[in-house]
Amino acid sequence: MILFKTTTDLVKWLDAQRQKGNTIGFVPTMGALHPGHLSLIEAAKKSNQLVVSSIFVNPTQFNNPKDFEKYPITIEKDIELLEQAGCDVLFLPSVDEIYPGNFSKNRTYDLGFLETILDGKFRPGHFQGVCMVVHRLLDIVNPDNLYLGQKDYQQCLVIKKLIEIIGRQTIKVHICPTLREADGLAMSSRNMRLTEKERAKAPAIYHALLFIKDNIVKGNLAIIRKEATEMLDKAGFKTDYIEIADANNLTLLNEWDGHQKIVVLVAAFLNEIRLIDNMVLS
Repeated sequence: MILFKTTTDLVKWLDAQRQKGNTIGFVPTMGALHPGHLSLIEAAKKSNQLVVSSIFVNPTQFNNPKDFEKYPITIEKDIELLEQAGCDVLFLPSVDEIYPGNFSKNRTYDLGFLETILDGKFRPGHFQGVCMVVHRLLDIVNPDNLYLGQKDYQQCLVIKKLIEIIGRQTIKVHICPTLREADGLAMSSRNMRLTEKERAKAPAIYHALLFIKDNIVKGNLAIIRKEATEMLDKAGFKTDYIEIADANNLTLLNEWDGHQKIVVLVAAFLNEIRLIDNMVLS
């Protein structure tokens, strides 16, 4: 695996690979890697001659500075995992490399209602920061294929919207399934911050999703949302939201016809750790 720390060197090397006809799959990460990330590398390897990953903890997407300060950093372990997974290139830039002095942070992206619901509502400015860094990374890597994890469902749709906004529709977005621990907890870098007691409680989010999956019926959705929220309350969570939405565009639903493809989305705090998860239902 080749490690690049500067944009200039990476762009030059990737341009040479493109001239040889190699396709490029890209897996952007913030590090603290787990098997979910590695599954994206595996997916990218199946359809591309070269796989590029990046590790960059992006300060512009943290609306809570303390959350940014406590984000787990495990660079040496991450590099070892990427090498074992067969990643070809790692881009490991500094903040100044991604946001140089002449970079304008004033641009805003018109994400429409996606920015007003769910995490857009509870984490104001978060998705603007996501768009800023992903736009920059796409300009640098210029991939053929982009690989994202379904656990960040709303973010996946935001990035698809970003690609439309910046006119890069030639980049194909692949949303890969969420990987889970044996007890159902969605794999996440934030899980590293859970205490032993918190980790034992954390699968309650998955159980709430399963409860909705097993009990949802067509008609009004308010009662089942309320019951799932109460499940999390009893497990010691403070819930930001449990919502049911159109799986294609995230329009929030109060009624379901029993046929529409939907996604159930959850965000909840276990003490100071905020966990998210979702489940797509047909």
